Order: sequence, then C-alpha cells, then structure tokens
Amino acid sequence: MAIDPTLAQVLRDDLGGEAFTEQKMFGGLCFLRGGHMICGLHRGGTMYRVGRDRYAQALALPGVRPMRMGKRTMAAMVELSPEDSADPALRRPVLALALATVRALPPKVAKPAKR
Repeated sequence: MAIDPTLAQVLRDDLGGEAFTEQKMFGGLCFLRGGHMICGLHRGGTMYRVGRDRYAQALALPGVRPMRMGKRTMAAMVELSPEDSADPALRRPVLALALATVRALPPKVAKPAKR
C-alpha cells in the first residue's frame, strides 16, 4: 500500500514537539511515543489511539468515526477520512486526545531477543 507522503509529513509536523518514532504497521505508517502508538496513516485516512477514557469524547468531534479493521471495531481507536485528515481543525483535536492518552502510559520495556 502506498502511504500519502504529504499526509505523513503533516502528522510529523503536528508531532514536532514530541519525541516519536515511526514504524510500518497495519499496512500503513504509525507514529509511536515510548513504544505506544499515537496515530498513523492507513488506506482509509488517519487513525488515533484515544484510549477508552477519551473514546466518547473523540467520537463527539466532527468527522471522527470508530476505527474498523475489516469487520472488527478497534476498541479505543478512532479514524478520520483522508479529506478530514487534511483539515487541521478536525485533525488536531483528535491528535491532542491521542497524545494525552499516550503521555499517561509508561514506556514499554523492550522484549528480550529470541534465540
């Protein structure tokens, strides 16, 4: 799957003040902090890990819908269409919820390498 490089750069710019890494996941590109996914790009637009506590708040925002992978709704994840993802007024409030969720999590401990 080809990732929209313009939208990927938009998310990088939005995360500019954060220490984050990038990883290919879910057939797209994800942005992580402390090993936890903040947000990412996929064929259907952008996705955000808002957590269970902020899920209803995120869904109340314009353009935000539950994240689906196939027929399964992903708990604590929401998404924006590619068109809505391009609008900072729609994208940034969802990203703020995702950052608040991930900042509250302790960094993941690296798993030992398999032998």
